[in-house]
Amino acid sequence: MATVTAPAPRVWLPGLLKHRSVAKLALLALAAAVLVPLADAQWASGSWPAALTVDLTQPLGRASDWIIDNRDSHPLFLYGFGYVSNAVVLCVRAVYLVLLAAGWAGVTAAASLVAWRVAGVRLALGAAVAFLACGLLGMWIPTMQTLALMIVAVLVSVAVGAVLGLAAGLSDRMDRILRPVLDTMQVLPAFAYLLPVVLIFGIGVPAAVLATVVYAAPPMARLTSLGLRGADKEVLEAVDSLGATARQRLLTARLPLARKELLLGLNQTIMMALSMAVIASVIGAGGLGDRVYQALASVDVGAALAAGIPIVLLAVVLDRVTGAAGESDSASDAGSRAATGGGLSRRAGWAAALAATVAVAVAARLAGRLDWPDGWTLNIAEPVNRAVDWMTNHLYSGVPVIGGTADWAGHFTTWVLDPLRDGLQALPWWSVLLIVAALAWVIGTWRTALTAVLAMAAIGVLGVWKPSLDTLSQVLAAVAVTLVLGFATGIAAARSDRFERLLRPVLDVFQTMPQFVYLIPVVALFGVGRAPAVAAAVVYALPAVVRITAQGLRQVDPAALEAARSLGASSGQQIRQVQLPLARPALLLALNQGVVLVLAVVIIGGLVGGGALGYDVVFGLAQGDLATGLVAGAAIVCLGLMLDRVTQPTQRRTKKGA
Repeated sequence: MATVTAPAPRVWLPGLLKHRSVAKLALLALAAAVLVPLADAQWASGSWPAALTVDLTQPLGRASDWIIDNRDSHPLFLYGFGYVSNAVVLCVRAVYLVLLAAGWAGVTAAASLVAWRVAGVRLALGAAVAFLACGLLGMWIPTMQTLALMIVAVLVSVAVGAVLGLAAGLSDRMDRILRPVLDTMQVLPAFAYLLPVVLIFGIGVPAAVLATVVYAAPPMARLTSLGLRGADKEVLEAVDSLGATARQRLLTARLPLARKELLLGLNQTIMMALSMAVIASVIGAGGLGDRVYQALASVDVGAALAAGIPIVLLAVVLDRVTGAAGESDSASDAGSRAATGGGLSRRAGWAAALAATVAVAVAARLAGRLDWPDGWTLNIAEPVNRAVDWMTNHLYSGVPVIGGTADWAGHFTTWVLDPLRDGLQALPWWSVLLIVAALAWVIGTWRTALTAVLAMAAIGVLGVWKPSLDTLSQVLAAVAVTLVLGFATGIAAARSDRFERLLRPVLDVFQTMPQFVYLIPVVALFGVGRAPAVAAAVVYALPAVVRITAQGLRQVDPAALEAARSLGASSGQQIRQVQLPLARPALLLALNQGVVLVLAVVIIGGLVGGGALGYDVVFGLAQGDLATGLVAGAAIVCLGLMLDRVTQPTQRRTKKGA
């Protein structure tokens, strides 16, 4: 009888260690086994050691005092920054006076005719309704102030971004130099841009315009470079064969071929400029943002909504007009031909639109109707505040079974935000750095891990370790809620064409709203605190996550889905086993975008009681304590850089692998 021998044990450990992520984790575990006992023996308390903290309060205070004392006398300010500041003020004032001289009828006519020339009658009517609504809400003058600041900021942003984009698109060396700079600028929250310009230019319009330029120029630079580098090589070779010079090749081939990317860059620059121009009200920009800021400071939801609606309308109109211009190379011509019946050429059509605008403005001036009539305004603040009072009395708490909105906010704070914050702050500082290193190295390279660890360590060196972990806890909670809701909604939109069509206009509106506006409804529903700040961040980041998720699932190879159906897979199995794994790059991109967008609004949540770093920035700006504000701003930069490096490298590596 033959003996049956047991099979030899399978040697699985070497094969497992061949997996890159497992090997990295093994090395980290080995390093932790050596370093953790040493760190625990040296820093048993776990709090960031005072010996590793640098107090920047005194040097920043001295620098701030020196700038304030010498702003009116030092040559650097008199002949450098002073000229820039004066030029900005003169430009904004000139545009504002032109808008006032055109009157409400002239500005409305100009906006409508531009929309008509670009995208047809429907958008022209929408533009007219939007501007008329600004007047009806009693916000015509603040709207013109915001529009004047935006026009100047957009023109400068487009010029700066186009020059940088040209340099990066035509030179590989410049592209390598500018890429990390633009990467960093795009992940920084908007509040971080306010602090350096306030230190140099003080509170007022110049600081607001220049902060807006710094915030809005990177998209134009990126998309210009992308368009130039993506030009059809066959067309360029044909131009070269005709003996064209480098300048002729740029003007006749590269720029025309990059027209779509340039118009998309203009669209993104305009939207980011509007968002920043509203946020810049914190540093004296005035306009609609100042009305929202003052209303939120006094928890006057009605007044905030009255100023917030024109912001949303302005954003939607600008987005639609510039988006229509960038849809195709012939979008403008097609829209104008459809609107005019093909009877006017493009140049004649624009001349007719300009003549009509001038005629309307002159007629309004002759009739003495430049200013919006006081009798044509609607006061929505009082009824809105009455509705908020009713909600406070009936929906905030005591609702049977489901509880009230204030109860939800309180439970979320007690059960989620407080434990998460306390847990992060209870961790030894070196364990936080180790966790960051592990995450960044597993999904990226040692360079990304080193960058993330240094960014997190810089937060401790700045002396704001605990407030930063408080902000991090809010970001993590908001990202978790955003991903759950975003992935679920994105999957539903990808599976149902009807649901996707119903959802599209809602996402369009939400994606065009500036960050500031999201604070208004959450204050009305939840009051003030950390939970409302998290809710605003979720609502702001949700549209991007839903769109990217739905698009990624819809782009899955149909052949893979058909094969799964032929094997009898159910809808749930198709989603879990086919679509989600194949859409992994899109899901990782959604995660990265969700983290960056959530951080931006969590910081702004300091205006509604979010606390932590956002509060420090607001306090520093409001009280003139630039040391507190700058340190908090630097910590925000480091936190954003760390979060971006922990998420973005996965997506990049996956794309390369694909």
